[in-house]
Amino acid sequence: MTDEDDSLQIARAGFEDLCRALNMDEEAANEAWKTYESISRNFTLEGSELHWLACSLYVACRSSVPTVGKGTSEGNYVSLTRILRCSEMSLIEFFNKMKKWQDMANLPQEFRQSTNKLERNFTVSAVIFKKYVPIFKSIFKAPSEEPPRVHRSRKQRRHPCTISEVFNFCWVLFVHAKGNFPMISDDLVNSYHLLLCALDLVLTNALLCNARKELLNPNFKGLPEDFSSKDYRPCAGPYCFMEQLCKLHDGLVLEAKGVKEHFWKPFIKKLFHKRILRGKEDSLTGFLDPMNFGDSFLSLSRVYEEHILATGSLDERIFTGEGASEEIGTPGPCLYEGLENQNSAISRLHVSLTASALKVATPLTGRKYIQENVVASPISTAMNSVGRLHTLLSGTQQGPSAKLAETFGACARDPSDVITRRLQGMFELFSQHFEASGAENRGMGKEMAVKYFHLAEALYYRTLESIIEREKMILGNADLSCILEQDVFHRSLLVCCLEIVIFSYRPPGDFPNLISIFQLPAYHFYKVIEVLVRSEQGLFREVVKHLNQVEEQVLESLAWTSNSPLWETLRGAKDQVPACKQVMPPQYLEQNNDSSSGSLPITPVNQGQNLNIGSALKGMSPSPTTLLDRYSSPPVGPFRRRLFVEQQDSQPGATAKNGVSTAGPAPATLTKVDQPGLITAITARQGVVTVGAATMTADNGQTLTIPMQGIANESGGITLIPLQVSVSGQGGATLHTLPAQTLTGTVAVQSAVTKAATKPISPLRKGSLSLFFRKLYHMASVRLRDLCAKLDISAELRRKIWTCFEYSLVHCTNLMMDRHLDQLLMCAVYIMSKVTKEDRSFQNIMKCYRTQPQAGSNVYRCVLISGRRKHQSGSNGTKKTDSTADISQDSADGDNSPVPVRSSSTLPTSQPGSAPSTPYQQLHQDIAFVPSWG
Repeated sequence: MTDEDDSLQIARAGFEDLCRALNMDEEAANEAWKTYESISRNFTLEGSELHWLACSLYVACRSSVPTVGKGTSEGNYVSLTRILRCSEMSLIEFFNKMKKWQDMANLPQEFRQSTNKLERNFTVSAVIFKKYVPIFKSIFKAPSEEPPRVHRSRKQRRHPCTISEVFNFCWVLFVHAKGNFPMISDDLVNSYHLLLCALDLVLTNALLCNARKELLNPNFKGLPEDFSSKDYRPCAGPYCFMEQLCKLHDGLVLEAKGVKEHFWKPFIKKLFHKRILRGKEDSLTGFLDPMNFGDSFLSLSRVYEEHILATGSLDERIFTGEGASEEIGTPGPCLYEGLENQNSAISRLHVSLTASALKVATPLTGRKYIQENVVASPISTAMNSVGRLHTLLSGTQQGPSAKLAETFGACARDPSDVITRRLQGMFELFSQHFEASGAENRGMGKEMAVKYFHLAEALYYRTLESIIEREKMILGNADLSCILEQDVFHRSLLVCCLEIVIFSYRPPGDFPNLISIFQLPAYHFYKVIEVLVRSEQGLFREVVKHLNQVEEQVLESLAWTSNSPLWETLRGAKDQVPACKQVMPPQYLEQNNDSSSGSLPITPVNQGQNLNIGSALKGMSPSPTTLLDRYSSPPVGPFRRRLFVEQQDSQPGATAKNGVSTAGPAPATLTKVDQPGLITAITARQGVVTVGAATMTADNGQTLTIPMQGIANESGGITLIPLQVSVSGQGGATLHTLPAQTLTGTVAVQSAVTKAATKPISPLRKGSLSLFFRKLYHMASVRLRDLCAKLDISAELRRKIWTCFEYSLVHCTNLMMDRHLDQLLMCAVYIMSKVTKEDRSFQNIMKCYRTQPQAGSNVYRCVLISGRRKHQSGSNGTKKTDSTADISQDSADGDNSPVPVRSSSTLPTSQPGSAPSTPYQQLHQDIAFVPSWG
């Protein structure tokens, strides 16, 4: 018997004990063991076998069909909390291992989404519980002040409720309400307001019960003024403490009242109607009375247990249990100890847990402009974000403003009807998707969708008006029909506004799910982000950081998927990817002082080194000035007249010929130009067009270099201004003056004025493709500089690494298909370090990479080796396949023996004689470089 068989036998014995403890049904147990046995033969599962078996059991339980009816139930009614307790695994460890198990078992996307939502629900509850403890202490007395329970005879079984019981009751009431509204269960803002609703209800009942003096904290500012008097008697009228609670504890009054009316009150009335809560149904009071509290608490706990068993949710009562720190890694029973006395390690774990899911890390490209706000809690950050959003939209109407409607009417083709129909279609699509999240509360799901979309629509019209005003400043009184008819622009703008609204309520937002819902390519969506941020100055800092993250996600990976429009754009540009110096202005390029290293690449400099926070946007890389430049490459439109052949998105320095005509007589005024500029597109909308240079060849072989300038005339044409002309031949140069009519013949465009002159700076390529690569080069350079600084790599080697990276991107662009930009960067660092004998181990490179805010383990754990597509686009009959060479880890003893695939990997070991049939993609991981994370 092999060691592997011995290990399986030991695991089998532990698995059977676990199943007996859980009273697991035979079908689910067999399915769980079969999956575990298969995966354990293909992977080396690190850590406790019982933990992996618990993951397999959870999947089997959630995949089982309920024995009695289907309804809203999922699985076989085995509690996740019981699985974790019996397997002695913490919740944080469960989520960590579950993500790896999902990859190894290749579970469907629906299951992964449910697990992700479960983790988000838990994270939101963990943040809210940390806030719940001090709020409860401010309203009720401390447990230490609670008098000892008086011994009563057996006939007197009804005891007044204690402070500890009220603490647990209020928390169970909140988590049960939160679990019944799946559409807001991971919504931090609305969930927090649900907690305030629960506290408001319990406070009202405590004020009306006879034990009010023993329960309530007399120092609470929301109590009636005469509460401390001996003769105090509460009035019969309804109580509401929502405004006081919101003012004291960072709530939003309007939002909280909306949650109370639309969610909380109907839910509590249902509990009273079903006699789960005992008391007066008309006033929703009386459940804290001694005759009702015990039965109400038991009934509430029972229905909550039924709910978590039916839905497979986490039992969030463990937050109030004695073993909370061991079971989930959050602070234990905080009611009995001050927050300052909690275990520091547990507190740090809790902070890191909530921060990773709810806090937006500042991207490297924005750290020069935005300082970290370390003191803000996730709840206060979310409240500030929503508050800023409401302030921004205060006074904004649902449709276009009168000024915007006037702009629409002034267009040659009024886009109002098209915009209205587009928004209506997008609303219906969004509502259908949002309703699917809660089968039992479809009406409330639709209500939340309406709320989010209406806020996004108001922000859309406000931002659209600002964008149009900015366009008018650039274009003058030109017709904006061509811009306002860009369908992808409008859809991108609305989706971006939706992402802002959803992120404000539910950090970390819903990207990239939103662009999937509306089938909006990421390559087109990112173009609107900078336009929106520049036009709307009132956005909250966290929102701007989040949009920066979204843009970086598109640049680094989402735009490089095999079905991305980027590849079609590249084919339209004849597969000519611009180099860095072709899209970056010279002031943003690193200057080399060493003449001997002139052949080294020019690396983008971190921009805005001396800028303050307020000028962050001004420090960004220059962008096209108009929307049309962003959404068409090269730009085309009714108001754009091509006078010369444009060099947009083409190789600089190339020459072209085109007929040139003038639409009017040339003025007699001469204009002297000391340094003739480079030719760009001349547009009739501009007053004075850009200075250009053209050459003419006479019959005697003389070459004429003609700098030109023109103005737009009344008939819409271009009037050229005659300038001084330099005539160069074999015998020196003389100056002549030529009228504009002489230039109506064929001209040749050249990038240099004369051969004798100093070589000028090459013209920058323009258009949406150049904008994309300009942003990408800037982001890549910032990340590379950070990585090189942490690896102690010299500036000379850094420039060589940049050369390797840029060459790969320009000449081997297919390397990026379905891959991540950081993979290319890390490989460039490793390879050039090897070549130059300045070795940096890949393990050390990954260690430094993980400190970057955008880093994810899937970037280096799951790497595409080759992709096979069923349909090959393009005219080429052959397909270029790329592969990555396997790199072995450096070891002192030179041992290059094969390394087994561990549980941190997501690819099974290859089996002899077997291969997947027609795989779409082959994924690989250099497992030798991956340390143990189990």
